[in-house]
Amino acid sequence: MRSVRRTLRTLQGDLARDIALVLLADGIVGVSFGAITVSAGLPVWLPMLLSVLAFAGASQFLFVGIIAAGGNPVAAVLAGLLVNARHVPFGFAVGDVLGRGWRRWAGIHLMIDETVAFALAQREAERRRAAYWACGVGLFVCWNLGVVLGAVAGTVVSDTAALGLDAAFPAVLLALVLPSLRDKTTGAAALVGVAVALVATPVLPAGLPVLLALLALPIAFVLRGRLDEPAHVREEASCPSR
Repeated sequence: MRSVRRTLRTLQGDLARDIALVLLADGIVGVSFGAITVSAGLPVWLPMLLSVLAFAGASQFLFVGIIAAGGNPVAAVLAGLLVNARHVPFGFAVGDVLGRGWRRWAGIHLMIDETVAFALAQREAERRRAAYWACGVGLFVCWNLGVVLGAVAGTVVSDTAALGLDAAFPAVLLALVLPSLRDKTTGAAALVGVAVALVATPVLPAGLPVLLALLALPIAFVLRGRLDEPAHVREEASCPSR
C-alpha cells in the first residue's frame, strides 16, 4: 500500500495525464480486437484468453488475422513470437525497473511498447519505475476490459471494420514516439528504420520488416558517440595530420 501511494505521488502532473490518455486509447484498441476476433467467426473466449496470457496487441492481431484467414495455428504462434522479438532489446533497456523475484516476472509480462516508452522517457529512476508499473498495470486492466466489451459487441455488430477502431493502435504508437523524434540522433535512426521497413515490407513476411528496422540502432549509437565527443576531438579527427 505504501508503494502504491508513493507511485501515485510520483505520477502527478503531465505524466499521469499522458498515461491516462494512453490507457483510454488502448482500451478502445482492445474493443477493436475483441470485436474483430469474434466477427471473424472465432470463439468469444479466444480474444480474452490471448489478452490475459499474451498481452501483446500487435501479436494478438497478427495471430487472429492468420487464423481467420485459414492459416496454420503453429504458423500463427511463430509469427506472433517473431513480432515480439523486439522485446529482447526492450528487456535490456528497462531491466532496472522490473525488480526481483515475482515482481520481475510480472514486470516482464507487462513489457509492451507503451510501458517501455514511458519508462525510457523519465530521467529519474523512481519516475521510471512508477511510469512503467502504473502504465503496465493500467493497460492490462483497460486492455482486457476493452477486449471483453469488444467480444460481446462482435456478436451483435456484423461489420466491425466500419467502426474504424483499427486506426487507434498505430495512432497510439505514433503519439508515444513523436516526443523522442525531436532528438536529431533518434530522428535519423528512425528515418533509416522506416526506410528499411518500407523497402522490406513487399518482399518479406509480416513481422520481419520490423525486425530489420532495428538495423538502424547501430547508426544511432555511432551518431550519439560522435556527438558526445568534445569539439576539439571531432576537429582533430576531421583534419588530416600534417
